[in-house]
Amino acid sequence: MSEKEQVENKNNVVTRFAPSPTGFMHVGGIRTALYAWLWAKKNNGTFILRIEDTDKEREIAGSIEHIIESLNWLGINWDEGPNIGGPHASYLQSERLDLYKKYAQILIDKDLAYPDPYTEEEVGIFRDQAELAKKPFLYREHRPEVFDKWDACPSSGGATKPLRFKTPKI
Repeated sequence: MSEKEQVENKNNVVTRFAPSPTGFMHVGGIRTALYAWLWAKKNNGTFILRIEDTDKEREIAGSIEHIIESLNWLGINWDEGPNIGGPHASYLQSERLDLYKKYAQILIDKDLAYPDPYTEEEVGIFRDQAELAKKPFLYREHRPEVFDKWDACPSSGGATKPLRFKTPKI
């Protein structure tokens, strides 16, 4: 898209539906897609279908096809997305990992985010401790002072450590 087209389209409404291919479509997902689609149509905007397929452990074979078939059956047609393309490709999140890694590293370099050193089990222990103490669980209370190096999506396919935004300790 040229710079002129970007300026002309600046005020256009763009909505998106980004389901995860982890099973069959459900009423909540269909409602979300319908609202986004209707809002785009009402405002002469663009409705984008983007598939959140980065959780490969939970992905179920055939789910992407099922999502597409379900939306087509309901008459919810996207302006950009899988099978159609468009100026904001790729529409599969897993094909955008290099872009995500780039911006994640920028956040780390600007000291706005950090790699989380804790496992899910350790975070669960922190949560349980807060519950026992009858306090709200605030993750930032467990933020380390020194951060490990972030292993940005190794060859295994996923990040070994999630990133967390830094929030002020109050």
